[in-house]
Amino acid sequence: MIHKPIYEPKARAKEYGDLAVNIYSGCNHGCTYCYARGMKKRFTPKGGICAFDNPEPRPDIVESVKRQIEREQITGKLIHLCFLCDPYPADIDTEPTREIIKAIKRSGNNVQILTKGGDRAIRDFDLLGAGDWFGVTLTGLPESAEKHEPRAADTQSRIIALLAAREAGIKTWVSCEPVIDTTAIYGLIGQAHYIDLFRIGKMNHHPSGINWAEFGAKCVELCEANGRAYYIKDDLRAEMAGRA
Repeated sequence: MIHKPIYEPKARAKEYGDLAVNIYSGCNHGCTYCYARGMKKRFTPKGGICAFDNPEPRPDIVESVKRQIEREQITGKLIHLCFLCDPYPADIDTEPTREIIKAIKRSGNNVQILTKGGDRAIRDFDLLGAGDWFGVTLTGLPESAEKHEPRAADTQSRIIALLAAREAGIKTWVSCEPVIDTTAIYGLIGQAHYIDLFRIGKMNHHPSGINWAEFGAKCVELCEANGRAYYIKDDLRAEMAGRA
């Protein structure tokens, strides 16, 4: 049993929502830039299997979420799925995700999903409504995703899921973080009328030759010229202000 699976995000994660739940023990999308995966591998004994790459539902996660919601009378919150894992990892049973969404919605809360699982998430759109948010991570060109996110759903699948969410009356958003290809992000801002909110950041924990101040300024210019709602994340805003 997990005593308090629903928690208040801290630091960078606080920018995303009121509360959050991590449903699985890790993520098997294999993203090369993943900080959580890198830290887990760092502390895995030499020759051992990194548990992060073999995700399973956290013990008793569904019932633990239900108990905490009832015990603390959690309601009227936006609950993020997920920070330290993906709510739709590859090739495993994601029924726990669906059950947790049901519990969150039944208690008068709303869900904010962020996934690289693409159209695997569409199954659960019948549970979501106008107060919920469905988002995907997009870092750059499709070939960048193939290289840096080898087991995640491809870019087309993520776009299909966004379009399906919009058609279902669910608010859509994109996390442009980390950014690998700036030109692709500029094009997305200019063309993707089906995205209700852009959250734009930078690359953290890995070297990059991108001029982040110029990138941030260009994103703001494009969002405002195209009437896109946007949020510049703190790390990128600091670069734009010359504080980094």
